[in-house]
Amino acid sequence: MTTLVRPSADSPSVPSASPADGATDPAPRAAEAATASRSGASGRWRRSVRAVGSVRIPVLGWGGLAAALVLAFVLLAALAPRLLTAVDPLAADPLATLQPPGGEHPAGTDSLGRDVLARIIHGTRYSLTIGVAATALAAAGGVLLGLVAGSGNRAVDTVVARAVDVLAAFPEILLALVLIAFTGPGVGNLIVAIGVAGIPRFARVVRAQTQLVRTSGYVEQARTFGLSGLRLATRHVLPNALTAVPVLATIGLGGAIIGAAGLSFLGLGPQPPTPEWGAMLAENRNYLRVAWWGAVFPGLAVVATVVSATVLGRAIQRHLERVAA
Repeated sequence: MTTLVRPSADSPSVPSASPADGATDPAPRAAEAATASRSGASGRWRRSVRAVGSVRIPVLGWGGLAAALVLAFVLLAALAPRLLTAVDPLAADPLATLQPPGGEHPAGTDSLGRDVLARIIHGTRYSLTIGVAATALAAAGGVLLGLVAGSGNRAVDTVVARAVDVLAAFPEILLALVLIAFTGPGVGNLIVAIGVAGIPRFARVVRAQTQLVRTSGYVEQARTFGLSGLRLATRHVLPNALTAVPVLATIGLGGAIIGAAGLSFLGLGPQPPTPEWGAMLAENRNYLRVAWWGAVFPGLAVVATVVSATVLGRAIQRHLERVAA
């Protein structure tokens, strides 16, 4: 039998819960929900970054490892060509024209007696600079257009999507050729032309990612608790929409280098005697029957760099897909 004891005046009073306590106050719950949504949004981005950083040999495979080593050598040649060769790429020797590979010239000489290997190594800086700068421009423009198109405004989405479709209707090399025909030859104009031509590839992916993230649960929850459009976009939508950009940029680098070499071959890039790979192909194409090394070795440099960038990008993409799964 339970005995009820009435508290006396001398006994200590037990505090009672009131609506003012934090247990029933909606403000802490809103803050916790916003914090949780921010953690969920930034968590996916951090996991993607850690996944890229955690790529190891078993993950990349031997093909990915070989591609990474080739790109590391290309980067070394671009940053410090003097470490790989002490020969001046512009020094001509009329007495050593069209010499075959061997001896003092491991890759032979061209029609002016210039060392082909030295010109390939020094030309890495031009080809890689154009490729990286054009890819960065394409990524920046594509991300901006993709975020704007996927922001939720149907009219803006329609206009941007149709503009991107028009650009994507043309092959990138053809669009770059048309653009540089108006701006004129030169390194800067070549970067702009190739970069603008590559914008649709990034814009379409980022637009799709943005629309997917905007309809996710944590974004809807953050919007319910009053996060503004700009804050919502920068803290939640943007980090998660950019997860595919590194892979696209790695793969797109190869296409940019091919575009730079192709347009330089047509005389629309760096002008002679600049040792750029595409320009070297153009200079030595007339001697292909008697001095094949002048055109074959620069072509092999283009192929090796492009294939390595593509293989490495695919390997990272497969790794990210496994981590996400």
